Amino acid sequence: MNGRCWVALAACVAQLISAAPAAAAVHQDALVRTDLGWVKGAQASDHRVFRGIPYAAAPTGDRRWRSPAPARPWPGVRDAAEPGPRCAQPATPGGPTGASEDCLYLDVTVPGTANGRKPVMVWLHGGGFVEGAGSDFDARHLATAGDVIVVTVNYRLGVFGLFAHPGLAGSGGFALEDQQAALRWVRRNATAFGGDPGNITLFGESAGGKSVCAHLASPGAAGLFQRAIMQSAPCTGTVPAGTMFPGVPAFRQWPSVADRQPDGARLAAGLGCGDPATALTCLRRVPTERLLPLHDQFITPAVGSQVLPRDPERALATGRFHRVPVISGTTRDEMRYMVALFYELPGTPITARTYARLLRRAFGARAGRVARRYPLDRYASPGLAWATLTTDVVFACPTYERNRSIAQWVRTYAFEFAGDDVTTKIPNSDFPLGSAHGAELAYLFPVPGLDARRRRLSATMIGYWTAFARTGDPNAPGLPRWQTFAPARPSTQSLAAPPDPTGPINVAADHRCAFWAKELSPATVVQIRRRLADEP
Repeated sequence: MNGRCWVALAACVAQLISAAPAAAAVHQDALVRTDLGWVKGAQASDHRVFRGIPYAAAPTGDRRWRSPAPARPWPGVRDAAEPGPRCAQPATPGGPTGASEDCLYLDVTVPGTANGRKPVMVWLHGGGFVEGAGSDFDARHLATAGDVIVVTVNYRLGVFGLFAHPGLAGSGGFALEDQQAALRWVRRNATAFGGDPGNITLFGESAGGKSVCAHLASPGAAGLFQRAIMQSAPCTGTVPAGTMFPGVPAFRQWPSVADRQPDGARLAAGLGCGDPATALTCLRRVPTERLLPLHDQFITPAVGSQVLPRDPERALATGRFHRVPVISGTTRDEMRYMVALFYELPGTPITARTYARLLRRAFGARAGRVARRYPLDRYASPGLAWATLTTDVVFACPTYERNRSIAQWVRTYAFEFAGDDVTTKIPNSDFPLGSAHGAELAYLFPVPGLDARRRRLSATMIGYWTAFARTGDPNAPGLPRWQTFAPARPSTQSLAAPPDPTGPINVAADHRCAFWAKELSPATVVQIRRRLADEP
């Protein structure tokens, strides 16, 4: 799967989020002593921000593709007014780039109130595991409105964070190891910033949400967080061919390390490092810029390493995960962005003929049954029909089934974000985006220019998220009641802007999940994989 497909959306959202205006004039006089030394951040009237704090040693030179090592203490006072470098990633159109492998830094935003130890929320950014940075997200409003400490984290990406190779310890999991190193830093240093090291919420969207899913199943994450929030997390289910991106074969969300190691061996050979005895030494000498063109060949964590020894989907289904309260959900129209950008290209929209071909590619002999459940005469365009279908099969129903699994073991709150996408802009496209993938980020980390009705949804969402961080329950005075999700009462909370109500909906019915449970049963998935294996 081509990880660059996520990049334009993440870059657009991040630019708008990071452009939020300062709440007040900033003064450089915030001092905190961490376990490695003093840091001096930025002080405003209602918050403090500490940026660019190293949580692990630079994974450069011989440390490339190794588990994160402790950062070294520093003398004196470290200037923490600016974010650390972005992890190495290719340039994006109109967006920032990153060329440094010395990138394991985090930012801490602390509200100005002094009423006891505060909950700590640790944010893992999205971007398909190929781009983004924690510093893209301005957490000032989330921290001050919710009276919580927010930590945003960089972690190694793409070929630097998820590379696998025969004989390489940690294959496929360095990004997850980085995130756990950041969580350990937070636990050690939360008290210094006024936070509660025993009340940490791990939350993330897209690749960040998938990372949260992985940490729920990772033995190394035990005790590192007490609550979890997964937003649009593609961490369960098998994706039929072409339903996420054009031309991509059917794939599992969690490949094995054994599956990925041959890819690493081929990459090494292509770089002149094909001798198994010296391959890793040779590869660690390859300049960063020579690896960047190969960045998106490794875009998801692999199962079978020390950090992720078992499949998270299996772990969630069998209760072998960390028993913490969970919020889990999606946006209502997840796939509209991807369909608009990668299928509805200017001048080449999806037609009825294209729609039929896509169905055959994805579902083979079952294409007719799928077409009858998603007939073109119900939609304004074939593109909207395909976006609705793919939203259901890739995001909505796998998330619903995951919530059913989790709810057997822990208190679970399910959501569907139904607000407008106010950040995504696709040139020369009038395809309606609705509540597309990533749309909720502009409300959780509010962007400038939200009107009154959207600000109300933003306040509701921040209220839910921070109440959950405080108590493990999103309900709080002044907010619409949010019911728990239970197998016998699978209620999902719609998060909508007025005049639409925020309240319970039936996701399974709205997204035809009973139909997909039958069509994508394990036996059906096996048949699809066998058919694809026989194709030229």
